[in-house]
Formats: sequence, structure tokens, C-alpha cells
Amino acid sequence: MISFLDLKSINHACRDELIEACTRVIDSGWYIGGSELQQFESSYAQYCGTKHCIGVANGLDALVLVIRAWKELGYLSEGDEILVPSNTYIASILAISENGLVPVLVEPDLTTFNICPVNAEAAITAKTKAILPVHLYGRIADMPAIIALAERTGLLVLEDSAQSHGASINGVKAGAWGHASGFSFYPGKNLGALGDAGAITTNDDILASTLRALRNYGSHEKYKNLYRGMNSRLDEIQAAMLSVKLKYLDEQTVHRRQIASLYTANIKNPAIRLPVSSSFDSSGDPSHVWHVYTVLCEDRDALQKHLLANNVQTLIHYPIPPHQQQAYSELAACSLPVSEQVHRQILSLPMGPDLSLEDARAVVATCNSFQSDRT
Repeated sequence: MISFLDLKSINHACRDELIEACTRVIDSGWYIGGSELQQFESSYAQYCGTKHCIGVANGLDALVLVIRAWKELGYLSEGDEILVPSNTYIASILAISENGLVPVLVEPDLTTFNICPVNAEAAITAKTKAILPVHLYGRIADMPAIIALAERTGLLVLEDSAQSHGASINGVKAGAWGHASGFSFYPGKNLGALGDAGAITTNDDILASTLRALRNYGSHEKYKNLYRGMNSRLDEIQAAMLSVKLKYLDEQTVHRRQIASLYTANIKNPAIRLPVSSSFDSSGDPSHVWHVYTVLCEDRDALQKHLLANNVQTLIHYPIPPHQQQAYSELAACSLPVSEQVHRQILSLPMGPDLSLEDARAVVATCNSFQSDRT
């Protein structure tokens, strides 16, 4: 079986270093808020090209905390609207509603799966105060257009960079475009911890200071609480693991791009629609980091069954759009045909730094042998 993603294999490549890092933390006797966290925060801020990185417990908390901090600072109030892509993972939307704000779902660009800036501008009302572009599947959204829109309309920009570690446009990485960005280091991400973990990047000194308190019960100084904060801290062991794995991220991204290039050049089945390059990166869009390689197929379920029958594991990102989830039944009446098409047709092929070129060629051959009744 060609696995969709083999985390055991990926982590085995740096197993000795991970064990050494874990042992170092155990022997230190310091497990929360110590030197490992400081080292990773410094390294990841430098990697992203930002002044600050604030480690938190997970990617959802990263988004929740930024919005919460903006409320504490008086930039946002309950009832304000935040624009968010309609085809994102539900966490992006949960972060908005968790803070008492209103998610406004915006249709994506079908060629990139990311939020369409034209549709976003059309959705702005007097209550719109922020936009939350999601860099879905490892491709950074059209940030030049989004930043220009935000500057014209006075919107805050919160990047959801949970799937886009190292992605960039014209040399500026995900996490360095907006006023702030939330990252997830869930084990299956391009930069994955060995458990839940997350971080926020920003160039805003005041926001960073507020976030450091909010993640720690609202406190900068023990037993003195400025805010009604929460416990959302990136622990020392996960920070140490991430410092090890960050060293290999760019090298692994190169391999992901090789796999993606092989797929793009060789999958010739007319029933399968391949991802296309973005036009807004003057360097020709070399910076997609391919968290997943997604295709569209009208007969998606049959394609998935065909691949599985030939020992190729796939996943669907995501089978149910947020506005059709029971948790957001109030959004059920939204007309979002593009998003619904994406969720109905999308399929993710095997992708990862451990996937061999031989296995990738087998995926290609299996895709090309698929015969759809709808073509």
C-alpha cells in the first residue's frame, strides 16, 4: 500500500536527534516556558521573516488568541464581521465565532482553492473589520491583492498559515504578510510536532506582548493577571522537537515539489483536473509547499475507490463544507456553489517527504488507468 502520509517514516529520519532533544528536556527539569521554547520562537520568527513568534498549544488557539487580543486592544468588538474562505477547514471559522464575531463566507478561486480577492471585496459591509485568508493545501493566497484590499478598506489581516510553512510570494513567506498569522504544527503538517502545537507570528510589538500574556492565563508576571486569559502554551518538549525538524523543512519541501512536478507533468487523464500555477508570483509560483496535492474529479468517489483497489491511499480535504456542518446550521442557506463543487470533487493524492519517486510514478499510472463513466 502506498500510504497517503507515513509519519513514522518521516520521524524515523531524525529519530536520534528527536530522542536527544527529548532527553535534554527531561534532564533539564524545566518543562514549560524555558530555553527550548525561546530557541524555537527565535528560530521560527527568523525563518518566517517576522519580529515575533509566540508559541501556543495548537493552531486553533493561535487564531483564537489573535482575535481575542485584537478585542482586548479595542480593534475588534463582538458582532464585527470577519471575511473567511467558504471552503476552509472549520477551525478557521471556529476561531471567529469563539470570539463572538461573525464569519462571512467568501467563495474561493477555483484554480487555487484560496479566497478570491474580488469576491472578498464584494462581501465587505460596514461591519467588516478583518479578513482571514487561509493558505490552503500549501499554496499561499493572493496576498498582494489581499493586502492592497485591506489597506484600501482598513481591514485587519490574519493569515491562517496552518498548511503553508515556508510558502511565499516573491520571497515574502506565509506569516509575514498580514498583521498576524496562526500556524499549526499538528503532526501531519509540513512542519509537524509529535503532538498538538502551534504558533503566532507578527511584527506588532504591542500585539505580541498581549498574546504572551493571553496564552498564560492573561499574565506577564506570575499571580498578576492583566486579562482573562487562557492556558495555551507550547511546551518545552514539543518546542525542542520542532527545533530539530525545522532544520529539515526546506529540504523536505524540495522533495514535495519534485513529487508535485512529477504528478503535474505525467497525470494525463482528462477526468482528473490538476492544480494550476498562480499568476500573482512573478517568479512563476515556485513556492507552493504542497502540504497536499489536490485534484478535482467529477467522479471523485469512483476515482478514490479505483486508487484504493490499486493500493494507493488518498484522503478528502474536506468532504463537508463548513456551511453544511450541523455546528453552523445558521449558515445552511448560504449559496456557495464553488465551495460545494470543491468539496464534492476534491481528492488528495499521496504526498510527503518520504514518498519515493517510484511510488509517485505508480500513483500516476493508477490515475491514468482510471476510467470514469462521466467523461
